[in-house]
Amino acid sequence: MKTTRSRRRAFCAACAVVLGALAASSLQTAAAQQMQGKQAVVAAPRAPLAGEKGGPGLALLARKVLAVPLDGQQVVDNAVVLVKDGKIEAVGPARSTPIPAGYEVQDVGDKWLMPGMIDLHTHIGGTYDINDMVYLVNPGLRVSTSVIPKNEALKRDLASGVTTVLFIPGSGVNMSGQGVLIKTGHERYEDALVRAPGSLKIAQAGNPEGWVMGIGRSFMNWDTREMLKRGQAYAKRWEAFEKGTGPRPERLFDLDVFPDLFNDGPDGHKRTQVSTHTQMFQVVLMTITMLKGEFGLDAYIDHGSLGGYRAAELALKMGVPAILGPREIEIPTRQIIGWTNSDPDAIRGMGAEYQKRGMRMIGFNTDAPVIPAEELQLQAGMAGRYGMDFSNLEGVRGLTIVPATTAGIQKRVGSIEPGKDADIVVISGDPADPRKWVEKVLSDGKWVYDSTKERRLW
Repeated sequence: MKTTRSRRRAFCAACAVVLGALAASSLQTAAAQQMQGKQAVVAAPRAPLAGEKGGPGLALLARKVLAVPLDGQQVVDNAVVLVKDGKIEAVGPARSTPIPAGYEVQDVGDKWLMPGMIDLHTHIGGTYDINDMVYLVNPGLRVSTSVIPKNEALKRDLASGVTTVLFIPGSGVNMSGQGVLIKTGHERYEDALVRAPGSLKIAQAGNPEGWVMGIGRSFMNWDTREMLKRGQAYAKRWEAFEKGTGPRPERLFDLDVFPDLFNDGPDGHKRTQVSTHTQMFQVVLMTITMLKGEFGLDAYIDHGSLGGYRAAELALKMGVPAILGPREIEIPTRQIIGWTNSDPDAIRGMGAEYQKRGMRMIGFNTDAPVIPAEELQLQAGMAGRYGMDFSNLEGVRGLTIVPATTAGIQKRVGSIEPGKDADIVVISGDPADPRKWVEKVLSDGKWVYDSTKERRLW
């Protein structure tokens, strides 16, 4: 009996081994087949198309090109734009701009070409509205770690012609962290990245008053100034080390952004800027006098509404641009008057108020999703509707070259000029007219949106 049981146990064990081997073999075969299928997909990349890096050249023909450089000829009629290896190679009248042999020619007919639009205030680059509110000043936080390239919100943004955004943390504290400049049309972070840090976000009033037990503006200004002093000293130590006149400093991760803020890059300009959540006259005044006047930082007004335009003349004098939004108008309500200590006697357009005081570097933002990201074009339209003069393409410039220059990325984007990234929008007419629509978008020489093939709804 024991012998029979032993044989049965041995037989069952042998069966288990055989069945296990067969199962393992089956799984390995299935895995190998699956892997082969994946390898077949990965192993067959498409050849680069015209305009893309490594591909043949691309010639775009259009009735009108809004080139909008910072200075120089703003518009070219009946024009051709040459694109090669993801860069703009030439732009000029079709009659005098030869198209090299082998270039693919695409005629957009009566449509216009313009640079990709730029939004310097969004919270849609990844995880929504990052607010780490443990510390009132938190310059070490980096939103770059939460970027989700080409997420659904960025896809809609791209479909509206916005090709570059500044993704920044929220405004729950005075110094909420480092933003990142990214492009909207790329699948990989490395391809989407324009610059990190894109800015240091400072919010001087409006939301941080609610931090912990509630704080006032005097304390907020003092606390911000103390952190800036620490950062300035840290930046000076690194500058001395880089020049060979001092020892290598200990790296402090929470202060990493300050050498970029205080020290000049190879082009003689600061390597990044302060984007300042600032509104109301007294607060905008402090933005200008503390950040630019006292510390010499490249700072810009971000919001600038609710009476902030009363400081426009000082901002102009000190070289502080204004990127306006999401409020493009000021309304004389009792709540607004009581909160801001301003006394508007009419509905006022923010762009018009800054402009009439001499300001020329005026751009627009959405604070998305406060205003949907795809409505940046409408922000410019609102400014024009409420009195801003667009006779010299101020609306288009406020969507393109002004924010590019403000963010220090004007050598790459913001206008259609030779050597810049081929970020180009095909649009049905004046982009400051919200009735016009985006038909196609080119980013780094690659077609990343085509409304004739795909409609993105919101």
